[in-house]
Amino acid sequence: MVSFFNNLVYNFLISFGVIIGASLFAGIGALINNHPPLKTMFDVATSIKIWAVVVALGGTFSSFEIIEQGIFKGEIKSVIKQVGYIIMALTGANLGYSFIKLIKWCSKIWIS
Repeated sequence: MVSFFNNLVYNFLISFGVIIGASLFAGIGALINNHPPLKTMFDVATSIKIWAVVVALGGTFSSFEIIEQGIFKGEIKSVIKQVGYIIMALTGANLGYSFIKLIKWCSKIWIS
């Protein structure tokens, strides 16, 4: 059985990986199509942050259903778990976005 802390790590890394992977492959596609890769990577990273969180949570909004049931049935423990999962997925997506921003920022230094 996977523990709560293991799931936190999974949610973080899945959302981080979605942002990084999608951005890198979008950059490769931009090179093939003769578009600016860094701009494309940044645009993709900006637009898919929420989808990275959804993917990390399992592709559905079952977390929100569990929160709703927990609030109405008084199961605070399940609500806290789901909020933790959501926060870790958001943190992973934002860190992935920040990593792409860092790559874009470093490119300005290398070009100068």
